[in-house]
Amino acid sequence: MNSLYSLHAQAQVRWHALPGKGDPVVFIHGLGCASSYEYPRIVADPAFAGRCAILIDLPGYGYSERPASFSYRTSDQAQVVIELLDHLGLDAFWLYGHSMGGSIAIEVASRIPQRVNALAVSEPNFHAGGGAFSRVIAAQDEADFVTCGYAAMLAQEKNAWAGSLQSSAPWAVWRGAKSLVDGIEPSWMSLFAHFPRPKTLIFGELSLPDNDADSVLQQGIELRIIPRAGHSMSDEQPALLAQTLAAFIAEHE
Repeated sequence: MNSLYSLHAQAQVRWHALPGKGDPVVFIHGLGCASSYEYPRIVADPAFAGRCAILIDLPGYGYSERPASFSYRTSDQAQVVIELLDHLGLDAFWLYGHSMGGSIAIEVASRIPQRVNALAVSEPNFHAGGGAFSRVIAAQDEADFVTCGYAAMLAQEKNAWAGSLQSSAPWAVWRGAKSLVDGIEPSWMSLFAHFPRPKTLIFGELSLPDNDADSVLQQGIELRIIPRAGHSMSDEQPALLAQTLAAFIAEHE
């Protein structure tokens, strides 16, 4: 695993650089997740076609450090991602983000569009208000969540994702959730709609119908659907997600 001291986060940020062909695919994970947990199965799948990949654990998550002083807002996480991309000297890459990571990916792409070959996001937050998960977290006081709410949430989780959540700093989870509820201006939807390079929105079939998916279609933006999957598509249908990402990239090489 690789490590960089982020001046923006004042912390060590860690990532996997997995060898393969072509410009790398940069993966950004969602709230309470880690790319080191979520995406190796995707990259290793034969359907991914042996592409080079960068799996980033954002500050506060996975193997990266978790400074108490960092904001953990999506805009600051996006700046850390750009700092890492600059460190790697990547002038051309494919960008994928899921859920909160999709919102962060949109912000990254909007700041350095000339370096992003194409942008794929799956079920991101497009508007202020958060999702069901982030709203529950942000409704609590940060101190209460850190001391009590985080442990209660962990105790309720019975699936494998609990292992990723327990590797996340509770203050990072709360501040990330609050950031999703607060939103940004212009909105993630506006930034996505105006991104000038190829882009696609990915949804799990079981997450539909959805107003954001309908809105994207009405704007003439491509929607790709993962059959028999909901929001946790990397766990539910990893091979199909790998196939979807590889197909999208192949269409724009």
